[in-house]
Amino acid sequence: MIIAVVILLVLIVLGLVIYNVTIHKKIQKFKNMNQKITNLYVVQDFMNAIGETSTVEEKIKKINDILIERYEIKYSTIVVFDGAEYQVKASNVERKHWKSLKALQDVDMFKDSIQSATPKYVTVNNENERLPYQEMEFGRAKSAIFFPLYIDNVYIGYWIIESGTPHDFDNVDTTVLEVIKENIVSVLKTVVHQKTLESIVRKDLFTGLYSEEYLYGEGKKVIDQYTISTICMFKIVNIQEINKKYCRELGNKVITTISRVIAENLSDDYVFVRYMGPKFVIAFSGVEANGVADFLNEIKGKIESTPIELSEQEKQELNLEVSLPGKISKGAECKEVAMPKLNFVISSYYKGTGLEEVLKKLEEYLDNAETTESDITNI
Repeated sequence: MIIAVVILLVLIVLGLVIYNVTIHKKIQKFKNMNQKITNLYVVQDFMNAIGETSTVEEKIKKINDILIERYEIKYSTIVVFDGAEYQVKASNVERKHWKSLKALQDVDMFKDSIQSATPKYVTVNNENERLPYQEMEFGRAKSAIFFPLYIDNVYIGYWIIESGTPHDFDNVDTTVLEVIKENIVSVLKTVVHQKTLESIVRKDLFTGLYSEEYLYGEGKKVIDQYTISTICMFKIVNIQEINKKYCRELGNKVITTISRVIAENLSDDYVFVRYMGPKFVIAFSGVEANGVADFLNEIKGKIESTPIELSEQEKQELNLEVSLPGKISKGAECKEVAMPKLNFVISSYYKGTGLEEVLKKLEEYLDNAETTESDITNI
């Protein structure tokens, strides 16, 4: 009888063990699935951050905020080498600590991590200790993980997460952190091209308008506030004739006059840039193609019916160049009046699609159009 009871109890215990193991596996499976879902949401948030915010710095700050919120990280800092020095691109640590945070590449324990492209975990054993890289701060961070960042095997900086609790990352899932790190690298790789564009944005000397590159940075931020917009490109089709038949100075005035007239009649919500040479772009943010027809017809008629000539003062200023060695004044040759001709082409742009593809299509149309064409075409 006792043996039967013992056997029964053993079977019950074994059953409970098997049940607990099964439940544990299911819970672990659920956790893994939940983590994968979280990672997918984070990736989606990253992509949204790239599209919604403007400058590279804003994008990096946004993804750092996402990491802190989604993964409940106490402190997160992204440091990037800009070619001259290390800069803290995003951090929720007080700015007074940034000097030490952007110098971690000089700390011996992290040098090995950078050279081997592997993360480095550091912690203290009690509250009275401090991490080796901390100079004057004692209570903020007690454990940290350092991740070197690489783009195409080129070291570009690092990401460091910190906690105010000793050994807080002892049981952290490093595979998840590696996925996060790769997502950070992907975002940095994506925005590096935008950073290049931002650095070469300039204003045209003649018109005071921004150049083409402006459209892909600050300009796109304005345009993408709306789901659909109309992109217009126009060309001064007879500018070469004006330059050749009259003089380049008159041609320059034609360009500046047209730019000024259009700029004065545009809403601040629209983006107006000098695209290239005699070609200009107007982005009508939030307006569909049929909503710009009247404006374009009106402005085209106004410009093409306005005679443009050099003033007497401008002619005198040109004549002053006669006394300079190698200079030939053309003031006397610029008595004629120029009548500009414009060719417009418009197309719809949808938020999230390739703005550069729309511009390329418009430019190809204008370049292949007949030199005598002066119209408003919707493609």
